[in-house]
Amino acid sequence: MSDTTAAESIATARDTVRDAREGKPSAAPAGRPSRPDVLVGDDGVARCAWVGADTEYQRYHDEEWGTPLHDDRALYEKICLEGFQAGLSWRTILLRRPAFREAFNGFDIDQVAAFTENDVEQLVQNAAIIRHRGKIEATIANARATLSLSTPLSELIWSFAPSEPHRHAPVSLAEIPAVTPEATALSKRLRELGFRFVGPTTMYALMQSAGLVDDHVAGCWRALEPA
Repeated sequence: MSDTTAAESIATARDTVRDAREGKPSAAPAGRPSRPDVLVGDDGVARCAWVGADTEYQRYHDEEWGTPLHDDRALYEKICLEGFQAGLSWRTILLRRPAFREAFNGFDIDQVAAFTENDVEQLVQNAAIIRHRGKIEATIANARATLSLSTPLSELIWSFAPSEPHRHAPVSLAEIPAVTPEATALSKRLRELGFRFVGPTTMYALMQSAGLVDDHVAGCWRALEPA
């Protein structure tokens, strides 16, 4: 599949649908599409079309994306990895996730909050991760901000969940937004609390990944049943 993030892949799939309607050649990934927004893989499973044929992406889609997550450490990790993804592909982050976990002590919040400038310098030299000083420093700042919260991180994040997040599955990729008012509000609040690399689009990607919203499209095996 093309090397794109979940959000970027949705945009790519939208372009594929548009091109098909306009009679342009399609660069869609291999598979047997039952409809433009759903792709049936070689295993016979219908998934959101942005997943393509990449097995790691398929596992992420099947086991993680859209699954409600309430663990503080795991949410902290997702916030940081979504930040690292900014300007890059989500697949790039997935492939490096084991290295990120090793470099940041399993994203243990207390341990990362105690990182020093020497740790930053070592991480900048670590070719197994994304060597972006600002994002590395943001990961440390986010750990410290998490420890400073008066409520658990999970409670804070989920307080911004839409009031009706599971009404029905999106009929098409075109129905899936890039950002929402809730994501914008979450971004603003996290920034006020000292978090970094938490823009509105990044926070909507977090909401999708952590199950605050369910954007599996109709026809995907993980999609919500029609209301």
